[in-house]
Amino acid sequence: MSKRALKRQLREGAFDAGQFEGDDKVRRLPVDRGWSPLAHSNHNHAPGEDREQGYLKTIKAKSEGQARLIKAIDEKNLVMALGPAGTGKTYLAIAKAVEALEAGRVGRIVLSRPAVEAGESIGFLPGDAEDKLAPYLRPLYDALSDRLSMKRVRALMAEGAIEIAPVGFMRGRTLNNAFVVIDEAQNCTYVQLKMLLTRLGWHSTMVVTGDPNQSDLLPEISGLANVAARLEEVGNVSVVRLEDRDIVRHPLVAEMLGVL
Repeated sequence: MSKRALKRQLREGAFDAGQFEGDDKVRRLPVDRGWSPLAHSNHNHAPGEDREQGYLKTIKAKSEGQARLIKAIDEKNLVMALGPAGTGKTYLAIAKAVEALEAGRVGRIVLSRPAVEAGESIGFLPGDAEDKLAPYLRPLYDALSDRLSMKRVRALMAEGAIEIAPVGFMRGRTLNNAFVVIDEAQNCTYVQLKMLLTRLGWHSTMVVTGDPNQSDLLPEISGLANVAARLEEVGNVSVVRLEDRDIVRHPLVAEMLGVL
C-alpha cells in the first residue's frame, strides 16, 4: 500500500496504518466486480473507478450449516449459533445485522462480547474506557469493516446506529428496534447469558454466537452449553449447531480442530 493510501486510510478513521499494510482488500472497491453500493446508486462512475462509499457483498451460504443459520436468522427473533472456529458464526450474524440496518428493518445494531483475556494477562492498559476495551472489541470492528467502509462505520457509530459494548455495560437495558449480536458467548457465565438474553425488546433480533469447546473460562463456569440445551426446547428460539464440515477458513483449520 502506498504512503498516500495509508494517509487516506488514517483520515477516514482506520485504527492504524499497519493494520492494513500489505492487505489488498481495501475498503473502497471497484464497481466492475459485481458489488452493490450501499448508497448513491444513481451516481455514474467509470468501470474500475474507486468509490468512497462501502459495498455490501452478497451473502451466500458456503455450507449446509451456514444455510440453516441464515434461514434461522431470517425467521426467528432469537438465534444461538454454536460451532467451532472458522464456521462464519460472527461474520454471518454481523452481515445480517448490516443488511437489516440498511434495509430499514431495524434502527440500530448493538454488538457485544465479554472482555475476557484469552489465557494471558495483558496487564494495565492506558487511556480511557474506550481505549482499554478496544483490543477486546476489535474482532467486531474487523467484521464490520468487511461489510462497510470504515468511514461509514465511524459515521454510523457517531450517530448511534451502531453500538459496540462489552457485556458488562448491557445490564438494565431494553433493546428495542435493534439487531443484537452477542459474540464469544462461551466466555459468558450462565448468569451473564441470562441477563443478555432478557435484554431483547420489541421488533428486535438477537444472535448469540460461540463455541462451547473453546472457552477461556473454566468448563463449569461457562454457561453457553447449558443455556443452549435449555433453549432448544423453546419453539420460538432457534439453536443452530455448526460442525467441522462448515468451516470456511483454510482447510488446515478443520484438520487441526479434528485432532486438537
